[in-house]
Amino acid sequence: MSEAPNLTKTTDKPRINDATLDPLPHIRHRKTRVTLVFAGALAALVILAIVSAVLGQVPTTAAEVLGSIAHKIGLDLGPLPAHPAGEVTLWQVRFPRVALAILVGASLATAGALLQGVFANPLAEPGVIGVSAGAAVGAGTVIVIGGAFVAAWSIAAAAFLAGLITTTLVYVLSRSGGRTEVVTLILTGVAINAFAGGLIAFLLFVASPAARDQIVFWQLGSLNGATWPSVAIVASLASIGIMAAVAIAPRLDLLSLGDSAARHLGIDVERLRRQVIVMVAVLTAAGVAFSGIILFVGLIVPHLVRMLVGPGHRVLVPLSAIVGAVVLLGADVAARTLVHNADLPLGMLTSLIGGPFFFWLLRRARARAGGWG
Repeated sequence: MSEAPNLTKTTDKPRINDATLDPLPHIRHRKTRVTLVFAGALAALVILAIVSAVLGQVPTTAAEVLGSIAHKIGLDLGPLPAHPAGEVTLWQVRFPRVALAILVGASLATAGALLQGVFANPLAEPGVIGVSAGAAVGAGTVIVIGGAFVAAWSIAAAAFLAGLITTTLVYVLSRSGGRTEVVTLILTGVAINAFAGGLIAFLLFVASPAARDQIVFWQLGSLNGATWPSVAIVASLASIGIMAAVAIAPRLDLLSLGDSAARHLGIDVERLRRQVIVMVAVLTAAGVAFSGIILFVGLIVPHLVRMLVGPGHRVLVPLSAIVGAVVLLGADVAARTLVHNADLPLGMLTSLIGGPFFFWLLRRARARAGGWG
């Protein structure tokens, strides 16, 4: 008796698991990664803030720092500083410096993320539009005219206004036919920066020795003169700029599709670029007005954040602000501890660290892309 034929058709093709087509696990994984990075950045910021508040000639412990903060808000938790000058030192010297480092770092990093997003250029950073060089010219002019002992507020105000004026000049000169081209803007910024460098050299030539030293020190960057009034001014400008940057972030994602695609999706590209340039000018000018020129934070931090969480600006912009604060606060801690009884210029330190780090980023990006061509 013959066996009934097997009518079941078999195939050697592998079956596709429907789970591999489900995007939800990937989305959940990305959300978890973003949450962890945010939590890690915030934890690092708190730890560095405490460490920065502990450092100094007046001996203070982390418990005393936390106890002083708790006592200030009406809670009787932890010990107060044992040193007679500990409380005054914390609230008049160290806490303003910590707050200014956080605000300046967040402002510069947010400005860099905005510029790199709106111009789709990984080399864009606040200095490209001339705001830092203009601020240096403004500060140097006031120092030369007023002498070495001119009030710090006058220097900060001149730096802020000159930074805004220089940015406006770069934007106006780069417009052609009602549009602002990225290449033209960057090249105009390079030309303005070169001209500003010549003006700074002239100011150094005509300045008195004391004024010359002050101009050089201001250009190197420092948080040594932080006060609560200066923190209040930077905080108000930085808060407005960062909140506006977070609000505008979704449109930057659409702009990454290209100008034509963004216009079809309802984005006024030229208006968006004007808004970003204004935000960057305010954020950068507010940051450098009281701290001097601090390089590479606005260039490096957005790259670092992009490596951690991807290019989406909804996450990139706010996280850049937090990581920028961490980076500058960490650099300030290093500036105060690398050399005993010395406060290294902050801009010098960020350049020494940021330069090689950015070169490593370039090499890494080039290796992954298989070259630039």
